[in-house]
Amino acid sequence: MSMEYEIEPIPGLPGKLPLGEEIIWQGSPHWRSFARSVFHTRLVAGWFVFVASLAFVAGGTGLTGALITMGVATLGLALLFGLAWSAARSTIYTLTNRRIVMRFGTALPKCVNLPLSRIGTADARPAGDGHVDIVMRTTERFPLAWLQMWPHVRPWKVASPEPMLRAVPESFVATLASALAKADPAMHLPQDEKAPAASRTEPLGVAA
Repeated sequence: MSMEYEIEPIPGLPGKLPLGEEIIWQGSPHWRSFARSVFHTRLVAGWFVFVASLAFVAGGTGLTGALITMGVATLGLALLFGLAWSAARSTIYTLTNRRIVMRFGTALPKCVNLPLSRIGTADARPAGDGHVDIVMRTTERFPLAWLQMWPHVRPWKVASPEPMLRAVPESFVATLASALAKADPAMHLPQDEKAPAASRTEPLGVAA
């Protein structure tokens, strides 16, 4: 784990929480569900089994090809599971009463800020083993690029990135829904009617 993470005053957060803000939930992706959701390990395994089966049915030298295919499949899946484990281990999602903070990245650590009042909708999608992926659509254009957010971003939405919480427990959905419902209504007021700048959360997408 990088030195940046080692000096975090609170795990998953780059600084102490301001007065009045408190942590509601904190967790990391479930690495096996993360592997299936991000790297499509079941699909990859199925493809290798199909190819090996064709070689096996062909007989003769095809049997050797089937064994080689399964060997390559084992190494490839081991690599994908290793990447999933490493990515999940370096990721912490934090939900407070004001925002979601996404800390992720092994080689290039990032800390992304999502004020709750700027999340328009949040849709849950099954990720397996009692976990879900949650797509969050913001009320204004998300400022970070798709590649900067991957894999914590909705697939294929390159032009208009949508942040995504990966492989979180299904029970978290109700917690997030409650927090969004209680989001500070002042954040929805016109700029001149909002609370003083010092009392607001950090801007959308900016490192907290």
